[in-house]
Amino acid sequence: MEQKKACCAASREQATAATGASVEQAAAAVTALRVAEESVTDSNTITSAREALDALIALPGGTFHMGTNTKEGFPADGEGPVRAVTVKPFRIAPYSVTNKAFHSFVEETGYVTEAERFGWSFVFHLLASEATQAKVQNVPQGVPWWLVVEGAYWRKPEGEDSDLEGRWDHPVVHISWNDAQAYCDWVGARLPTEAEWEYAARGGLERRMYPWGDLLKQDGKHMCNIWQGKFPVKNNASDGYIGTAPVHAYEPNGYGLYNMSGNVWEWVADWFSPAYHRTTSDNNPYYSKETGKRSMRGGSYLCHRSYCNRYRVAARSSNTPDSSTGNCGFRIAADAETMTE
Repeated sequence: MEQKKACCAASREQATAATGASVEQAAAAVTALRVAEESVTDSNTITSAREALDALIALPGGTFHMGTNTKEGFPADGEGPVRAVTVKPFRIAPYSVTNKAFHSFVEETGYVTEAERFGWSFVFHLLASEATQAKVQNVPQGVPWWLVVEGAYWRKPEGEDSDLEGRWDHPVVHISWNDAQAYCDWVGARLPTEAEWEYAARGGLERRMYPWGDLLKQDGKHMCNIWQGKFPVKNNASDGYIGTAPVHAYEPNGYGLYNMSGNVWEWVADWFSPAYHRTTSDNNPYYSKETGKRSMRGGSYLCHRSYCNRYRVAARSSNTPDSSTGNCGFRIAADAETMTE
């Protein structure tokens, strides 16, 4: 398959290297893309570290086929070759970490996220208000739909004029890998490895494209929160959401895990390398060599088959550990023995 661009995330290094393109230039670039395409219930009430750990679901581990060889995959991302991988028993959260859960962490520890320390984060252009867009001075090259918004962070996900009203059970976003690790340290947990994440996402199914099977919809029903329409200019939101959805939206997979495809990208423990499947062990693999980028899994509400078909369970992406965007969060995991103490 032709290597498609990633709509999923911009990195801080891209913003640093940007030429200071104006909002007008960004709008023109998005318009050009449009012309080109046209021509062709809060059930997660975590309020403490103990509750977060107690909520984890125990998985038995075992051997499964990881990766993909299909034409849907992106060879440059290192999605294959398919191989038999064994993971030991572990536990994983049924949901991405919510705004409410992250708020509890911040209230108890006083933690300040990297987006707050940098003073800005990336916001998707259709989600920012006109007032916010008018203040934007910079967009990263190559991905003009991402705006560098001053004052955007987890509590104000679209900038200073936004808040979390009605979204406490949505996944927390604008979280860097380093922020996610800090939360894990508070809980006494960790991020799942790539292998654990994919094992969990498959929900017991073998060699399937999605957590529920090979068809994107089941009986005409949406199974995940992704983009519908023409990316990046029109989201029909036929799945019910333009941005994030509640962490318990849609049906869980066979292991009782929600939103393993779409909604938000999830940080995992490994450093990212396209050589992952060729160089890591078949037994509890983990890519430990520093590459400058950490792996992300699952896709987000911005993924679309025409541009970034990375909401498949074998798909991979990455970003720098200090980067944060409005479509990236995380879920936690723990060793099985952690839960028997």
